[in-house]
Amino acid sequence: MKWKQLIRSKLLVIGASMIALLFGLMVISLFYTPYEPNAMNPAMRLAPPQPAYWLGTDNFGRDIFSRIMEGTQTAFLIGLLSVAIGLFCGLIIGAVAGYAGGWLDEILMRIMDAKLAFPGILLAIMLVSVFGPGLGNTIVALGVMSIPAFARISRSGFIQYKEFVFVKAAKARGAGPLRIVFRHILPNMTSPLIVAASLRFSGSILAEAGLSYLGLGVQPPDPSWGRMLSEAQPYIVNAPWYVIMTGAVITAMVLGFNLLGDGLRDAYDNKG
Repeated sequence: MKWKQLIRSKLLVIGASMIALLFGLMVISLFYTPYEPNAMNPAMRLAPPQPAYWLGTDNFGRDIFSRIMEGTQTAFLIGLLSVAIGLFCGLIIGAVAGYAGGWLDEILMRIMDAKLAFPGILLAIMLVSVFGPGLGNTIVALGVMSIPAFARISRSGFIQYKEFVFVKAAKARGAGPLRIVFRHILPNMTSPLIVAASLRFSGSILAEAGLSYLGLGVQPPDPSWGRMLSEAQPYIVNAPWYVIMTGAVITAMVLGFNLLGDGLRDAYDNKG
């Protein structure tokens, strides 16, 4: 696909711009934040937005902007690693099921169907509840939640492409299964997988925010947008900026990746 075709997609440009802004905020937070994110200042408890505190302070007097900045690290880390786990495992399962077919396909897909029948967020809550809250367990739980979506996409691709002439020609020349998979089939599946990954990224961020809101995700004092939203709830009347600012950044991140995914899908559908 040519870059001009991608740039024509308004949804893609808007989504990419939102993500780029938040990514830039994350990069800056690695080196600088206006205040130490966990530093408490009781004298400035629930202070409204002002020049010294751009987005105000929380119930412990911590700078909300600094905590949001550091929270971008958590959001991008969890989104990236959970999608990577789901993509890697789902791609292997889908490739084996789609390429091999037969009874192996039936067994693997019935397992995926059983997992899809169980709501993903409930599965994540169950895994985190069993193995304990924390960053690592949250990433694994959200990664497991993403596997069926990638498995189905990759299976469909393998079933489709393994019947194409260029794949049959490669078999006739004596190419082995691994060469066919990695050289001929996978390169043709990058488009739907990239779109699915961008959409799952937003889903993982939203799910992490939900888990942290319930106290099952990232644990304090590490900043997490979901945890911040939970802490802000009791002060929604007296300090509405706390809820609004935290909710806005979650919305921006999720919306940005959804727009990016929709834009990529439209651009790939209209290519050529």
